[in-house]
Amino acid sequence: MQILYEDNHLLIVQKPAGLPTMGVAAGEKSLLTVAKEYIAQKYDKPGNVYLGIVSRLDTPTTGVVAIARTSKAADRLCKQFREHSVRKTYYALVAGHFAEESGTFIDMIAEENRHRKVYITRDPDIPSVRGVLHYHVLRRYARHTLLEVRLETGRKHQIRVQMQHHGHPIVGDRKYGSPDPFPVGIALHAVELTLTHPTTQEEMTFRADPPGTWKKWLE
Repeated sequence: MQILYEDNHLLIVQKPAGLPTMGVAAGEKSLLTVAKEYIAQKYDKPGNVYLGIVSRLDTPTTGVVAIARTSKAADRLCKQFREHSVRKTYYALVAGHFAEESGTFIDMIAEENRHRKVYITRDPDIPSVRGVLHYHVLRRYARHTLLEVRLETGRKHQIRVQMQHHGHPIVGDRKYGSPDPFPVGIALHAVELTLTHPTTQEEMTFRADPPGTWKKWLE
């Protein structure tokens, strides 16, 4: 975990691949437990440290995560995410090529709890939520494309399942149909997050460059 920004209300970090954001069994490591240990040690805080995760990344995904240091900050930040006023930008290395330089995917996303996955559905009788993302081609390779992806909605596994559905699975993402390996995790990185500070009301943008596993694709 790398600290990108810190004050009395906010902790912005870069999550490595392979570390769950939260929701692990007792005694197991997550981004939340690591962040709590950091705060407890730095400020010599005894007992339980309050931190609220307000933006999550899947375990194999890297990049910027926002954590609230107070319950009031958590409430205000969660409201921004619910209202889609937060801007989230990702890099995604995907299979295949795109005819257009930019585009938008709009799909209905349903959950398959048995395999802890989601899928795209057109059946109006299946409970689902609307997923919207916008993409822009950054680089083209022989068999792959590097995209900048901006999420309009933040659904579970949204970028992963929409890219798979439209024929462009994310490199390394075997859960969603990629036959290609990636050194660690999958080739999805939350590169930038823009939000309004919960107390100062200042718009702030936080950026995390992709880890070294991306080097050959970004040179």
